Amino acid sequence: MSEIAIRAVGLSKLYHIGRKQERYRTLQESLVSSVKTPARWLRGLANGAARERRNSEDTIWALKDISFEIKRGEVLGIIGANGAGKSTLLKVLARITEPSKGYADINGRVGSLLEVGTGFHPELTGRENISLSGSILGMRRREIERHFDSIVGFAEVEKFIDTAVKHYSSGMYLRLAFAVAAHLDPEILVVDEVLAVGDAMFQMKCIGKMQEVGESGRTVLFVSHDMTAIQRLTETSLLLRGGEIDFWGSTSEAITRYTSPLTGKKDDLATRRTRKGDGVVRINSIDFYDEQGLPIEAVGSGESVTVVIGYSADLKSLHPGDIALDMRFKDALGHPIVTFSTRFSAPKETSAPSKNGVMVCRIPNLALAEEIYNIDLWLAYRGGLSDHLLGAGALRVVTANFYETGQSPVKRKHGATLMQHEWSFGGGFDGASLVKADEDLLLEMTASRF
Repeated sequence: MSEIAIRAVGLSKLYHIGRKQERYRTLQESLVSSVKTPARWLRGLANGAARERRNSEDTIWALKDISFEIKRGEVLGIIGANGAGKSTLLKVLARITEPSKGYADINGRVGSLLEVGTGFHPELTGRENISLSGSILGMRRREIERHFDSIVGFAEVEKFIDTAVKHYSSGMYLRLAFAVAAHLDPEILVVDEVLAVGDAMFQMKCIGKMQEVGESGRTVLFVSHDMTAIQRLTETSLLLRGGEIDFWGSTSEAITRYTSPLTGKKDDLATRRTRKGDGVVRINSIDFYDEQGLPIEAVGSGESVTVVIGYSADLKSLHPGDIALDMRFKDALGHPIVTFSTRFSAPKETSAPSKNGVMVCRIPNLALAEEIYNIDLWLAYRGGLSDHLLGAGALRVVTANFYETGQSPVKRKHGATLMQHEWSFGGGFDGASLVKADEDLLLEMTASRF
């Protein structure tokens, strides 16, 4: 048996956008039209040529010359922004969509879950759809019966197994579809971003099952925007950009490359449309400066950084306390790491703020491990949401000698936050003496005030 589960060679997929399907005319209709109204017929030919030119321009290459090999038993993550070609690639590999160019050799049975209920017939019951899906995968009746109870138990649809699936909720539909795809022994399991439909407990079950499938030596292709799940399930990932392979290698590096373009990309926040709020006060810019007041895109662990956020207000005037601003740092996986807020640390100025100005946040010690941190901004005016921007900016934190020991923590091993701490050897440690030392220090501080 071949060691290669999937081999793709020059895969490309072209889509036509907005092309209208016109009625085909018979040869007799065309000849009659040309004889009766030759001028109209000629105009029709000219218009048809023009339409062809326009249609040739209204195209998009969802995939462009994709070539790779996946070994049997490999668990591969596929990541990229919306429109990068991830789902199209899976549909081509699952034989749902034909490529425009190139080909893919698939060695083994493919179980795919690309949409909720893919391959299910709505009029059939859950029991009948399990049998149907197994037959499509090329399994014998005995094999399907052997896995039947585990499929139903995993999907938690025992009471409804003999009900037509068109009456299922989306959650029930998804649970059964995933259970069938994962339990009927496919040699290659293809899973798109459908797990987001389920609740948290079901997602954990699915991830655990995919780990089990991968550890059993079967091949798994997993598309997700959840970088935590990608990192947990895969060691190797494929990064797509604009339908092309941008990177193929370790998952950690793929995630870093996926997020790294955010840094240094100057986004015009004033004109961004993807925002929420009433717009009474709007965020226009976010910039970062070092201790010398020079603009920066990266800062060392533990160093000082000043964040300047520009805003404008559609008001005659602003008063102290009118504006509340939250600035949240998130890691590459989307996890909130730390929030800086005017609610936690009120602005020092007591004078009225300008209606077109800046809010300045100085962070004297950014105690974060090396990572690219994406920044969300949330601004309220008199308690109401005025502006909310996801991914308003990004700041790269690079390794620095934070602990002055020459040892630098790595985020994926030691965590994102750095804390100053001290160690000592004390064989005869006595908690009471520590409390006594604290009391003595308190007495000294009190005495110094008088």
